[in-house]
Amino acid sequence: MKKLLKTNLLSIRIVSLVLLLSSGFILKANAQTSKMEPVETKEIVHHVYAVKDDFVNLFLIQNNDEYVVIDAGSNLEAVSKELQKLKINPDKVVALFLTHTHFDHTAAIGLFKNARIYLSKLEMPITDKKSATLTLNKKNYKNEYRFLEDQQIIQVNNIKIKGILTPGHTPGSMSYLVNDKYLFVGDAFSLINGKVDKPNKDYTKDMKSAIISFEKINKLPKAGYIFTAHTGYSSDYKNAVNTQLK
Repeated sequence: MKKLLKTNLLSIRIVSLVLLLSSGFILKANAQTSKMEPVETKEIVHHVYAVKDDFVNLFLIQNNDEYVVIDAGSNLEAVSKELQKLKINPDKVVALFLTHTHFDHTAAIGLFKNARIYLSKLEMPITDKKSATLTLNKKNYKNEYRFLEDQQIIQVNNIKIKGILTPGHTPGSMSYLVNDKYLFVGDAFSLINGKVDKPNKDYTKDMKSAIISFEKINKLPKAGYIFTAHTGYSSDYKNAVNTQLK
């Protein structure tokens, strides 16, 4: 009887600890997302669109009646509704470029059934994991995948996309320079008061690498815009990168 009582008490303590840790994680996550300021769904500049999905943005670049998408949001239904507002048919998306494979950048992949998916080669091992809690399980989708090297250029019809490896937030985080003008950095960096800043420290694996990665995106001669996933965008790239990360 005493042994059973001890076992029950131990079980209760373990369950209580798990609940406490879980509630702490949820509270922390809620506090972090409440600080994020994604752009409202709209056409930012001619043929470049932002889609707001709760606390994150994904972006579309139009070429005639086809689209290239950067990232895939955190909620499939929400993304679908926002695309309807823009009168964009997800079947017209021919390519999806992932900055990394966290859940809030991959949830709406299922909408883009005709898209070839591109991501960094260094993010590839993450896509093969069985657990998809914070990663992408590529077995869930029938899309064709292409894995990119640093500085590799992909031409999608008239859209030129250059992949720039910017590790830190994840080991394989990749930023994308589109048509030499639009730079999409995902979670690799933040924007604060119009200036590039370090990524969120609570969700970044290697801040030292993130700071080193900044050197790779602050010397792009033709870039005009810089877009982040959670902290908006700037139409003044030169001013945005005219800063130091420490």
